[in-house]
Amino acid sequence: MSSEAYREDAGRDLSAWTLGQLQTFIHGARGQHLETVRVAAQGLAYNSGRSQEARRHWVKLSLLVNRRRCDNEQGRSARVAQQDFMLRMWVIDRLGPDDTDPDWCPAALASDTLDTLTFTPTQAAGLAEGWRDLPIEQIRELRCHKNLTAHLEGLVSHVAPGPVREAIVSWTATRALLP
Repeated sequence: MSSEAYREDAGRDLSAWTLGQLQTFIHGARGQHLETVRVAAQGLAYNSGRSQEARRHWVKLSLLVNRRRCDNEQGRSARVAQQDFMLRMWVIDRLGPDDTDPDWCPAALASDTLDTLTFTPTQAAGLAEGWRDLPIEQIRELRCHKNLTAHLEGLVSHVAPGPVREAIVSWTATRALLP
């Protein structure tokens, strides 16, 4: 099937497409087509009737598409990062961690999360005390931090004791204070 035919079919239910068909389709896809593939692949990954290996392949496709969505943007959008973190956490919880693959490695997920945050837990907690008086941009940034740290409570038990674990424990406590 040509990529043009794939584009014509993009409005259809992509959950019936094979992994190979979707991988071919994404090469020329942009915008909403990528989002449609991301959602379809993620839904197929959640299908417990599939093998763990197949589910991980679907997750890899969903992550790839999610990450491609911000190829033309400067920096990484918070929404893309949050979807990435939540899906990786789902794999770690449901299919098990794997330290040989950075997408399933709890320490890598913790580090990636911490690297994305622009505030320290202390800074975020301080701003959260009077958040109603903050400019809307700072409130948005606090909300962004709350969203970006949503998976950390589940991640704590998968990360070895040390500075990274202490940082995510601190963020789990701080997260409850954020608007």
